[in-house]
Amino acid sequence: MNTTYFDTIIIGAGISGISAAYFMQTDCPNQTYAILEGRKNIGGTWDLFRYPGIRSDSDMYTFGFSFKPWTNPKSIAPREDIIQYLEETVTQYGIDKHIRFEHKLLDASWSSETATWSLSVMHPDSAIPSTITCSFLSLCMGYYDYESGYTPVFAGKDNFKGTIVHPQKWDETLDYTGKKIVVIGSGATAMTILPNLAKKATHVTLLQRSPTYVVAQPDIDTLAVWINNLLPKKMAFRINRFRKILYQRFSYAFSRSFPETMKKLLRKLLIEELGEEFDIDKHFKPSYNPWDQRLCVVPNGDLFEAIRTKKVAVVTDHIDKFTEKGIMLKSGEFLDADIIVTATGLNGQLFNNIVFKIDGEQVDFTKKVCYKSVMFDGIPNMTYAFGYTNASWTLKCDMTNQYTCRLIKYMEQNGYKQCMPIQNDPNLVLKPFLDFNPGYVMRVIESLPKMGDKKPWKIEQNYFYDKKMFKKSALNDGILTYK
Repeated sequence: MNTTYFDTIIIGAGISGISAAYFMQTDCPNQTYAILEGRKNIGGTWDLFRYPGIRSDSDMYTFGFSFKPWTNPKSIAPREDIIQYLEETVTQYGIDKHIRFEHKLLDASWSSETATWSLSVMHPDSAIPSTITCSFLSLCMGYYDYESGYTPVFAGKDNFKGTIVHPQKWDETLDYTGKKIVVIGSGATAMTILPNLAKKATHVTLLQRSPTYVVAQPDIDTLAVWINNLLPKKMAFRINRFRKILYQRFSYAFSRSFPETMKKLLRKLLIEELGEEFDIDKHFKPSYNPWDQRLCVVPNGDLFEAIRTKKVAVVTDHIDKFTEKGIMLKSGEFLDADIIVTATGLNGQLFNNIVFKIDGEQVDFTKKVCYKSVMFDGIPNMTYAFGYTNASWTLKCDMTNQYTCRLIKYMEQNGYKQCMPIQNDPNLVLKPFLDFNPGYVMRVIESLPKMGDKKPWKIEQNYFYDKKMFKKSALNDGILTYK
């Protein structure tokens, strides 16, 4: 066995893993680290997804890193620009030298006797897993299954003579020029892919069981561009980032406090885009309140333009069955199709089927409680970067990774080898890990850890609360235990 030791191992070279690496070498320069990445490239989500038009659904001033200014004029950015930004980051800061590609973590075992994690890792250079050990484990692997997306069981699916494709496994050789396409789904992926397919297709139909809140937003923030041209790069970035944080926080808080007012506002904006004659209440009036699920951002109103020009039609109905030539709906309507795109969501998966053991006993995460949204009770020397559901993912991951470094430095300064939170409050009320109800969450919510009803076990989903907590909260609070 080829056994290699690092002080810290980071799992994943996506946005959160690159962030973890930056703070590790900046805040903990004496620590050795490596990133294990199962894929051949950096980027995680942005390397995996290749469907037409893929872009961010958060502004890049907050979705980008806190330490590397986003200078591209597009705040809603296409995949290619995001990948370029990530490649620049890993090269600029020398992070690329620490990445081990095609290294897939299979299982992780903690030994209290040696105060180390032993990782079983599969990679192309060996037919059997290698062992890598570390003192601290930083998980930055996202929240869904990279192997396959979610596709419901459709009656008669095998009868369809055309092409069926899921956006997560998009075939870049697929020629959809002049084709009739049905896109099944109502989330961000469907809203992104529709207007882009419509540029070449004869016609595209959005088929949804139920509507989603959708709002248009310019992909270029003209005020941000003006500030960038006026001020030094770093100062301009700080101002633009803070503007966007305030906007995200305000829009979320307003939506939760005044849902009926927000519904009316969103409806008014849709009428301005689609006109009074369009049946907005049928196709764009969800049964839930704003921010029970994420709002779908439509850059420059491209989806609405495609609907206005009749290149895209919206159908809200239920599928009866697939046929040779398309989809029969419960209402009796038939949708003719050459290509069916199943933009039906993700398979949520928090730990990528990795087996974790503590002193030989397998961890059951359904019985674990999340501490400060970054650690789990009874699991030593491990943090998990999980971003916001109501704001940009990276905002929280940056702070999580800084907290990880703060914790490691504290242990180093005090000669500790082990740290873990212990939940021993008999009055703590346990709640679902996420107060958020999209399909990919609800399908796996029972298999996730829990959170509590009070701090530090409660996940607040609040940037300003978290910023203070991660930066200033006591590391000797009586819940974190050290050895």
